Amino acid sequence: MVKLITHPNMASPDDFYADLIAAHEGKSDAESEAFNARLILVLANHIGDQAVLKEALAASQ
Repeated sequence: MVKLITHPNMASPDDFYADLIAAHEGKSDAESEAFNARLILVLANHIGDQAVLKEALAASQ
């Protein structure tokens, strides 16, 4: 069974954060919220495992 990875697992988290912030640049609050929703759905589709997604939801509360 696949489990949610909660330990640091990114080679360059600061680079990803910078890219994420840049992706929001020039967007209104509503556009940023819609972008975040789309990003979450794209990443959830990539994960694809309902149990892992449920763990992620619980961990994010």
